[in-house]
Parts: sequence; structure tokens; C-alpha cells
Amino acid sequence: MIEDQPYVKRDISWLYFNQRVLQEAKDERVPLYERIKFLAIYSSNLDEYFRVRVASLRSFKMLKKETRREMDIKPKKELRQIRKIVQEQQSEFGRIFRKEILPQLKEKGVHLINEKEYDTTQQAFARNYYDEQLRQRLQPLFIEADGHAPFLKNKGLYFVTQFEEAEGLALIPIPSGELPRFVTLPSTQADQYYLTFLDDILRYNLGRLFAKKISGVYAVKLSRDAEMYIEDEFHGDLVEKIKAGLEDRNVGLPTRFLYDSRMPKALLQQLKNLFQLKKPDLIPGARYHNFNDFFDFPDPSDSPELHYQAMPPLPHPVLETAGSITVAIGKQDQLLHFPYQRYGYVPQWIWEAAEDPQVQSIRITLYRVASDSEVVKALLHALKKGKAVTAFIEAKARFDESSNIFWGEQLEQAGGKVLYSYPEIKVHTKLLLIGRQEEGKTRHYAYIGTGNFNEKTARIYCDHAILTADASLADEVERVFDLLERKVILPKCRHLLVSPFTLRDRFEEMIDREIERARAGEEAYLILKMNALEDPEMIHKLYEAGQAGVRIRMIVRSVCCLVPGVEGWSENIEVISILDRFLEHARVYIFSNGGTEKMYLASADWMTRNLDRRVEVAAPVRDPQVFREIRNIIDIQLKDNTKARRIEASQNNPYRERQAGEAPIRAQYDTYAYLKGLLKPHKQQKKEEQSKDV
Repeated sequence: MIEDQPYVKRDISWLYFNQRVLQEAKDERVPLYERIKFLAIYSSNLDEYFRVRVASLRSFKMLKKETRREMDIKPKKELRQIRKIVQEQQSEFGRIFRKEILPQLKEKGVHLINEKEYDTTQQAFARNYYDEQLRQRLQPLFIEADGHAPFLKNKGLYFVTQFEEAEGLALIPIPSGELPRFVTLPSTQADQYYLTFLDDILRYNLGRLFAKKISGVYAVKLSRDAEMYIEDEFHGDLVEKIKAGLEDRNVGLPTRFLYDSRMPKALLQQLKNLFQLKKPDLIPGARYHNFNDFFDFPDPSDSPELHYQAMPPLPHPVLETAGSITVAIGKQDQLLHFPYQRYGYVPQWIWEAAEDPQVQSIRITLYRVASDSEVVKALLHALKKGKAVTAFIEAKARFDESSNIFWGEQLEQAGGKVLYSYPEIKVHTKLLLIGRQEEGKTRHYAYIGTGNFNEKTARIYCDHAILTADASLADEVERVFDLLERKVILPKCRHLLVSPFTLRDRFEEMIDREIERARAGEEAYLILKMNALEDPEMIHKLYEAGQAGVRIRMIVRSVCCLVPGVEGWSENIEVISILDRFLEHARVYIFSNGGTEKMYLASADWMTRNLDRRVEVAAPVRDPQVFREIRNIIDIQLKDNTKARRIEASQNNPYRERQAGEAPIRAQYDTYAYLKGLLKPHKQQKKEEQSKDV
């Protein structure tokens, strides 16, 4: 970190981002079942945070004191701060769930009840469900007082059971992976619906499982370190090492032991000793764990008002009716916006290229591949049609390694050329390049995007993609692929910014030019949209620009280590974060450039890892129509007064206030309306063209 500059630690800033997720669960403007999903998102986020970030911080404690000082890392202090913030958030989480969500569900006729609330019909159902579904899946583990500890699976749910007149414990794995976590109970009233946790059906029947009398039952859950520690990435088969690492991940060291806070202290101490846990591992919780299961919380009422209104993906104004996507791109750059527009154009374009006799090659980067990937299926079809297919697959994309390697093997077996991870570096750029023979030479058609080639995430992640045959861009995309294929060690690109080679330096140069203009009394500004802002040097450069008089407006979804509004540092910097039904994922960088704005679309955030340890691409937006479309969407987002939060030194995430007389602007809904509006003039234009033809 640059000495003395205002800076929020990355892992602390991330917790404030997750607080914004919790705000959505609290926001009564959000439909009730969507609020429940935000509780699930918060829980899922936090679990990954402990498995990755907290695990990393704990590993830093093993470094020598001098090394930690040089790295400006104080893991013990930061872990204490994390624990305090998480406990406060978890308390708020429980309050929202118990005091707001459950009562409001009840008002809608949906009751989530425990085993003590079952009526006689529901009790009979619970016994029958246990006999037919649950009992056969239970494998209790008995632990004697001096016995060995059984292995706790990562993210597994367990009951720790004590007995009245016997020593030892029983550990019962709850089979929530095999059975639904929520079970619908019978009801005698047509408009009243009853649900229960699988846990509670098990609690109700525990007396039938054991001959001994039970004195206490407490839920626990263990999260394990998810980092893959590959000692040497330079020698041997890296993919095989990653496969081995996937197995190690399931047996990683504990990072969080969630337990029912009603558990007696003596029992907690016994479990701590038994599983060789440390005090920081112990996180008190409530009766239920694994709230990410609420992603699948049933709605037996089937009431539309409890959910978001449908926003079906829109057709693209040009590609939807184009006879050929390739021909349409050849005439003019095309721009796609996900999830507002159909993602199907991407695999459709690859499929079309497979059938095109003039297409010779298809090259693509794959960072996170969907489990049932239409993109890869289209690539496999292209191989059947005799096309040369090259796929660069990032095998180190955390939690997607297995899916990525599986599809890589499928492509290899079909005859494709598959390249995997670079040692010590990730390939995060989102590129597709199609080589087509036209007039005796190869013409390149490129896809340059901000999001992964993943149909599943494209339904919820907000991203942009430029489809272009502009040689100044598409030919340089070929040079990036030459880099990935080890044909060159440095991609010679005049227009594309490529990390870890030129992206940082070129962005800094453009900021410096804004600083010069501001100091000369000219208009100077930056508009920056990204997922995360963490790199100390880029933050320092932004502080320098703001102090010089450059007006800086930023949209940062998650981590923001820069602190706006600090006197003498950042009075000229405004940062908002937009959280709504979709996840903001695009990166757009705009420079005033002396009155002729310059815009870049990028795969890279301003994090040190993106700038220095990943292959990333930022592409200038050259087509005037594409430029205007993205700029209009950014303007909508900058004006959001419904779902935008202000990032401030207090880190309280206040909603941006609507000024008197100001119309409500909700960026994601207004963006959808804006793109829907683009369809009308195109339809009118098509009618006019058809009438001229007649």
C-alpha cells in the first residue's frame, strides 16, 4: 500500500459489499421471495469468503514478522476486525429472517414451522417421511469420550447429539444434498401452506433412531480452506496437479466452524478439542446453517407478487433478423448486452461458423464454462465440420476447475487444440476469433467481452460484448491468441491494451493527460465502471487526479479500497455501487480526452492481480453507434436513485437520495426499457426498406 493514503483493506471492503447484499434482503421494495434469495446470496458469499479470503489471511500469520511488515499485512488484527463485522452482520441477518421474512411469509399464507409446531396430521407425515425417505440415508457416527474424531465434510450439515445417561456423542450427517432441504407438509386449509426444514423432520424422529434418551441436539457445519496450494506450477503436468488439488480442497484445513449458540460451553470445548479447532474457527450461529439452500425455497402459493416480474431477454435489433450473424458483423460492429438480450446469439454464431465453408478457424478463451455448455457444444460441432478449433482453457478458475477441465478433455478427444493455464498467471480475457477466407485472404471476426462464455451466468450477470470485423481490433485479437499459443512472448498491439504488458501503463498515461488538462484549466473527467478497485498504485493515481481538479465518477460493485470524500485527498471523487436483481459485472473506462471521449470495454478490474498477474484485454470502442449505446447505459447508471448506494468513508452504504421533483431511476429496469426502445426504430427502418424494395 502507498504510505499514508486513505485505503480500506480489501477483505474489509468486501464485507461492506456483502452488507449491501444484506440490504437487499432488508429492502421491503424487493418482492418477498427475492429477499429470501438475497439471504441465500449473502450466506453463499460469506461461506466462500471464509474458505478463500480468511484462509489466506490465516496463512499469512505463518510468515515472519519482518515479511508481514514489508507486505503491510497484520493478519491477527484484520481477522479480529472481520470476526466483529461478521458477527454484527449475522445478528442483522437473523433479525431480518426471524422478525421480517417469517412474519411476512405467514401473512401470505406460507408458514415455515419446526417440529414442535406440527399438528397431528403433520406429525404422521413426518413419521412416514422419515420411514420412507430419511432413515435409509442416515449414517450416525458414534464418538466415545476418548474416541477419535470422524472427518467432517466441507459444508456438510451435522447434528451433534448428547445423551442423558451415557457418555459419548452421536454425529448425524443431515442428507440435505440427497433430499430437499425444505419439505412441504400437508395442510387442512386450501390457502395456507406449511413448510419445514429437513432438519426438523429429523429432529422429530430422533427418538426413534436411538435407544438412549437424548438430552440435546445442536446443528454444526464446517467450512474448509478452498485454496489450491500448488508448489511448482512450472514443471510437470499442471492440469494433473490441479486435478489432485481438487481432491485436497475437500480435506483442507478448517476455516469456520458454525455452531448453534445454545450449545453448552462444555460441549463446545469438547468439539473444539475433538476436531482440533482453534478459537478463531468457532463462529456462533443459530438453529439452522447453510442458508444458501434458500435459493431453492419453495413457493407453494405460486403467487406472482412474491417474485420479480419477468424480464425475458430481448431480441437484438439487428442479429435477430439477420440472415447471417457473420455478414451483419462484417457490415458494422454489433453490441450485445447480457442479460437484457439473448445470449443464444453467441453459440448460434459459432454454429453458423461451423456450417460456413469459408470459415477455417475458431479460437476462444474459456474461463468459466457452464456445466451444460452450448458454447462448447457448438465448438464440438465445428470440429465435426472440419474447422480448426483452438480453445485456451483456464484450469485455475476457482470452483470451476472441474467443469473447465471436463470440457477441455471433450474438445481434445474431438480433435481440438486445447491449451491450459500459464504457470503463475491466469488468462481472464473473454475473446472469440473466427478466421474466414474472403477474396483470397483471411478476414478476422472477433468477440470482445466483459463476461464469461457461460450461458448460466449470462442470465444474471450484466455484461457487454462487441462483435467486430474492424481489422484494427480483430487482427490484434489474433495477436493475443498468438501470445496464448506461445507463438510470441509480447503481443504487438496499438489499439488493444493487454495486461500484464501495457494495460496498467496506458491507463495511467490517460489519467496523466486528464491531470495535465485539469491543471491547464480545461475540462477533465473520468467515468469508471468496474467490479473491484483494489490496486494501491491506481488508487494513488486517482487521488492525484482528483487533487489536480479532475472530476471522477465511479461505479464499483464490490471491493472499493479507495475512500471518497476525504479532505485533501478525494473531494473530487464520487463512488456509487448498484445492487439489484442482476449482478453488475461489466468494466467500462471513459476518459474526457479533451472533449472527444475515449472509451474502453475491458475484462479487467483495477486490482493488482488483473493488472499484473492475468492476461486481460481492454478494447477501445470505435464504432459511434456502439459508443453511444454504452454511454447512454452508463448515464442511466450514474443517475440511479433507487438502487445506487454511496460509498463513503463511513462504509454505511446509504442509498443515494432522490432529490425533490426528481423522477425515480432504477438503472437495471431503465436499461431494459432503453434497449427495448431500440427495437422500435429498427422495426420502422426495416418497414421502410421493404417498402422501397416493393
